[in-house]
Amino acid sequence: MKFWKRSLLFLIAFVMVISVIGCTAKDEAKEDIGTPDIGSETPQEGEKELEDSTITITDHLGRTITMEKKAEKIVSGYYITTSMLIALGLEDNVVGVEAKANTKPIYSLAAPQFLELPNVGTAKEFNLEGTIALNPDLVILPIRLKDAVESLEKMGITVIAVNPESMDLLKEAIEMIGKATGTTATADKLIAYYDQKTIDIRLMAQYGSRMRIYLGGNSDFLSTASKKMYQSYMIETAGGTNVAYDIDDTYWSIISYEQLIAYNPEMIVIVPGATYTKEDILNDPKLAAIDAVKNNKIYVMPDSFEAWDSPVPSSILGTRWLGFVINEDLHAFDAFKDEVVEFYETFYGFTPDKEKITK
Repeated sequence: MKFWKRSLLFLIAFVMVISVIGCTAKDEAKEDIGTPDIGSETPQEGEKELEDSTITITDHLGRTITMEKKAEKIVSGYYITTSMLIALGLEDNVVGVEAKANTKPIYSLAAPQFLELPNVGTAKEFNLEGTIALNPDLVILPIRLKDAVESLEKMGITVIAVNPESMDLLKEAIEMIGKATGTTATADKLIAYYDQKTIDIRLMAQYGSRMRIYLGGNSDFLSTASKKMYQSYMIETAGGTNVAYDIDDTYWSIISYEQLIAYNPEMIVIVPGATYTKEDILNDPKLAAIDAVKNNKIYVMPDSFEAWDSPVPSSILGTRWLGFVINEDLHAFDAFKDEVVEFYETFYGFTPDKEKITK
């Protein structure tokens, strides 16, 4: 009886082992059958990698630009995009810049090699032949140089045209250049900085009054920024009202004394690089009745590093500066100086002199 029980147990165990082996073999066979043919999959993977490596950009002229690889040799014919290239860490990739580089303090401070580079002229006199001779992978120009853009494109040279006349357009320009040069991580970091600081600026503006502000251009204090200009965006974001917002048929507009008196701004802001001074305005008898003149509310935007009123990467500091000037009794200006130092150290690689940051 015991022998019979042992035999039965042995038989059950044997059947279980055979069943397990059989199931395993079936599973393995099933996996082998389900494995796709390597030869048929490889081309699809290769095509995806090729698609992923192709760079496609739509610029501010609405042109679609396709690049097979990131740009290594870059020409910038626009001081605004030249500054963007520094902020993205691309100064060593630049082979040509706009004329008068020695008049831009930021180049001497952050990219002194620019002072020795070939210049490709100005927006009024762009050097097409000189640009072509540099054999660049990428040329970046303002949209007003549309004819030059088209000529370079016909020569097979990749061109991006930009028009950063608002914060959204400024961020788009940075995104385009970041994508074209493989610096999207730095571009994203810069844009995230803008987004956070814009929130801070708008929070500050909630506690102040919407002061009426007149912004005088650099060539003449009767030249002012219309609603189409980036400077108008800065004023509105910082908590002011651009008195020339009613002008919408041009960019920089020349107005009359009578118009400026009628605007009667509470504050006048003089942009960096102006050919006139605060004293010129204060001592002009025709302007004596204006509130800003009567109350000595005339401010010159700092220009020791860069023209903060232009849509350069550091223009966020110009907007921040405006916010502190408008709400000077509510916020500590020294804290702003620390922000300036942090910004330039992070994105431009130098430490600015805080004593040159004035109200």
